[in-house]
Amino acid sequence: MQQLSASDPGFAAAFDALVAARREAATDVARDVAAILRAVKDDGAAAVAAYTKRLDRHDLDETGWRIAPAACRAALDALAPDLRAALELAAARIRTYHERQRPVDSDYVDDAGVRLGARWRPVDAAGLYVPGGRAAYPSSLLMNAIPARVAGVARLAMVTPTPDGQINPLVLAAAALAGVDEVWRVGGAQGVAALAYGAGPIAPVDVVTGPGNAWVAEAKRQLYGVVGIDMVAGPSEIVVIADAANDPDWIAADLLSQAEHDTTTQSILFTDVAAFAEAVAAAVDRQLGDLATAATARAAWDANGAIILVDTLADAVPLSDRLAPEHLQLAVAEPQPLFDRVRHAGSVFMGRHTPEAIGDYVAGPNHVLPTGRRARFASGLSVLDFMKRTSFLQLDAPALAALGPATVALADAEGLPAHARSVALRLRP
Repeated sequence: MQQLSASDPGFAAAFDALVAARREAATDVARDVAAILRAVKDDGAAAVAAYTKRLDRHDLDETGWRIAPAACRAALDALAPDLRAALELAAARIRTYHERQRPVDSDYVDDAGVRLGARWRPVDAAGLYVPGGRAAYPSSLLMNAIPARVAGVARLAMVTPTPDGQINPLVLAAAALAGVDEVWRVGGAQGVAALAYGAGPIAPVDVVTGPGNAWVAEAKRQLYGVVGIDMVAGPSEIVVIADAANDPDWIAADLLSQAEHDTTTQSILFTDVAAFAEAVAAAVDRQLGDLATAATARAAWDANGAIILVDTLADAVPLSDRLAPEHLQLAVAEPQPLFDRVRHAGSVFMGRHTPEAIGDYVAGPNHVLPTGRRARFASGLSVLDFMKRTSFLQLDAPALAALGPATVALADAEGLPAHARSVALRLRP
């Protein structure tokens, strides 16, 4: 864990290194993923089955490609009442939040008499990738499936790895609750390829969303253009800007809430009181002592964690903007003045009682967010990722007479005579 002070002479160089640090997996997977995608494109179901047998250790023809909707419904019905209530609360809040994102069509006539507008429509089919194996996240399933449903997508197809043929029943329960139409026992790059190209019983989709490992992220990157994707996500990250009035244990827990995801996670604290910084560092060490995920969290904290002392908390905002973090917590009594200055963050959590973890589950906003400084130009998953906008315009003869001459002049200037002629012919008496 790095300890930096903005007043130190070497701070600028040290912070530059922190911003520039690349935490993606060191293994170059692009070539391997390209081979998998080619195999699925060329050989379809046979390639998917072969990779599943090799990597997930089961035969799709024996275990079955598809998990029946009845099995998903049974998993939902079998949940403990408090867990089912938690899932239902999360689903309801996610749905309500995303319903407010639905765009409105436009249709108007301007001063030249031209009718213009835009019409929004959902894609026909969306593919959802849900991790399996080391971690299973029903919350991510809800975050991906519910916005697609709110957008009006007619078909939701989900792929998920099932090592040794086994799947987390909580994932099946979430699939039933979110209204997923198809659940396929396929994961990895081959699962993404099956969604993009189609493979055997899996029909192709228009958009693929959802988190995954480095192979899944690389498959989405290479398949963009064949299908739409949400984003190419990297390791998780959190920045906390906190004053000394916070309980150090609270802030330590916030930092570890992301560190436990993966050894490549980045957790950074900005504060303006040295004693508080030391108290948080000590609290992190204490909490790691009894954390079930301590091995992962410790490795992430040691390699990528940082506590940065600034003169004022306002000074932390431009530094945070350079990091453009996936998650930004403003753990202060009055967060609005700091929030007003924030330019780049995937999602912001405001106040002492708004830990990032609440946003991962039940708050409502989407937890699929840009990482790796991509919040400088990208946004979190939304209803718009499952929709496309079609513009339209309509001219009558007077409107064409008003705009046509300028069009002809510009087309001639660009050396496109057929463009000019298509308009000029209509302008003749």
